[in-house]
Amino acid sequence: MSEIVEKTKHFVSELLTEKLDSKFLYHNLRHTQRVVKSTKELLNFYNLGETENERVLLAAWLHDVGHIKGIEDHEESSCEIAQEFLEKNGYDAHGIEQVCSLIMATKMCHEPSNLMEGILRDADISHFAHKSYWETTDFLRDELRELGIADYTSKQWREKNINMFRKHHFYTDYAKENWEDGKQKNLKKLLKEKKEEKKIAKKEALKAKYKSESPDRSVQTLYRVTLRNHLKLSDIADTKANILLSVNAIIISLVLANLFSKLDNPSNTYMIYPTFILILFSVVSMVLSVLATRPNITRGKFTKEDVEKKRVNLLFFGNFHHMKLEEYEWALQELIKDKDYVYSSLTKDLYYLGVVLNRKYKILRITYNIFMLGIIVSVIAFVIAFRFFGPERLVF
Repeated sequence: MSEIVEKTKHFVSELLTEKLDSKFLYHNLRHTQRVVKSTKELLNFYNLGETENERVLLAAWLHDVGHIKGIEDHEESSCEIAQEFLEKNGYDAHGIEQVCSLIMATKMCHEPSNLMEGILRDADISHFAHKSYWETTDFLRDELRELGIADYTSKQWREKNINMFRKHHFYTDYAKENWEDGKQKNLKKLLKEKKEEKKIAKKEALKAKYKSESPDRSVQTLYRVTLRNHLKLSDIADTKANILLSVNAIIISLVLANLFSKLDNPSNTYMIYPTFILILFSVVSMVLSVLATRPNITRGKFTKEDVEKKRVNLLFFGNFHHMKLEEYEWALQELIKDKDYVYSSLTKDLYYLGVVLNRKYKILRITYNIFMLGIIVSVIAFVIAFRFFGPERLVF
């Protein structure tokens, strides 16, 4: 490395470290060092000559120092700083002019007119082909936001990068041969991200559509909770009826096993009426318990007209158990197509469950009252029988 290049390296490193605004997250010393590294890679291949190599390296080090004065016309500012520095260090005028020409060639709209300019242009944008592209492009996006130039969304920034990739092309044969593949890989990754984002956006749109077309969560919860409560109450009613059946069955069994065998004895005739009363009330309680839990049998058929006019509740098995599978499948498909019909069927299902519950609990209430009355009357009857008609005439 020549002495002037070494001096330039130290000058630029110190200048960008001390005077560059911290908002320049991309156009900073790290970017300059990357450009210099890529420039050396290209120069090692082409080996233009000592003087040409030196001037390209000087331009690579100095091409972005103008950012210390601001982003506007930074190439011109870089040329001014480069000219002042090189003149101060006794660099020849023709060399300074060529270095400035190379710096101006880094403008995005400039088309290189020679290999030296092409080398610097390719080196300046070499990150397109590197794995570090993703980190580098994020720095550039953040820089634009920090400087108040533009605040891109992820989608906008990706689209801008895709367009830039498609418009960009390397100028040197070496870059085309060695860097183009890396650039294309990064472009493919950008396009893949775009495609995946479209898929996600499409899914979200479908979810939003289905959500708007489906009932609100509160409505779903209303039907679900109400139906669960109805079924739970029905289970409770059945359990209560089963308890009464079991208790009365035990009472009748005990009476038949212990009392009936003693009624043949003339001395026990006083127990006939109390025993009869106890059995009568137990039998009535059992009959009512059975009635409370006994299912109703329906005709289990419906017509096509019933479905078309939404008169049949397809959610209740009693309305379709005699139908053929094909007929029921058709009817259910018609139900699914019509949201109002679905709500209507759910409402009918809840309503008729409520009607059945009302019948069950009414009968159960009567049954419990009769059972309670039967126990009381039976006890009183046994007490009277033992007190007034029993062999020992109980005295209180």
